[in-house]
Amino acid sequence: MSSATVLELKKAKVQEIQEKIEAATSVVLVDYRGLNVEEVTELRSKYREAGIEYKVYKNNMMRFAFAGAGFEGMSEFLKGPNGVAFCTDEVTAARVTKEFADTHDALELKAGVVAGELMDLAKITEIANLPTKEILLTRLVIALNSPIAKLARVAQAIADKQAEDGEAPVEAAPVETEEALDAE
Repeated sequence: MSSATVLELKKAKVQEIQEKIEAATSVVLVDYRGLNVEEVTELRSKYREAGIEYKVYKNNMMRFAFAGAGFEGMSEFLKGPNGVAFCTDEVTAARVTKEFADTHDALELKAGVVAGELMDLAKITEIANLPTKEILLTRLVIALNSPIAKLARVAQAIADKQAEDGEAPVEAAPVETEEALDAE
């Protein structure tokens, strides 16, 4: 192969990586040095189950791709063997990587890009520690339901108190509709 052909192939690979970076909502960079074949296979499997694309590219190609996507700051993290995880949501790639790294000391979470913002280890770890979407939705439902539940308990307590005292329960006044008003 001629050097021009090799250069074109490299440019195409850099373009491919850059497109993946730009299409992803989050990108996580990891150092997989020290993981054995079974552990790497397990990591890839966990990524696949979560809908995350995981690839290993040459650092120079990633350096050009990140720079082309506007994230020149990622260059400082591109030392040693690196894998990159591409995800379509903000949290999943960081969470899956952190959970795996918690049980496999050899895997190192290095940095990432989330929603267009370059993040170092501290920030990407904060992202990884966020609750899942399902947990957040559950908390929201509970928060929205809480005032209604309190109101229902208060109304029931008033009704129970009135029943104890032998009072007739208070009935709501009829709601007049436009039709009822028109009939008058």
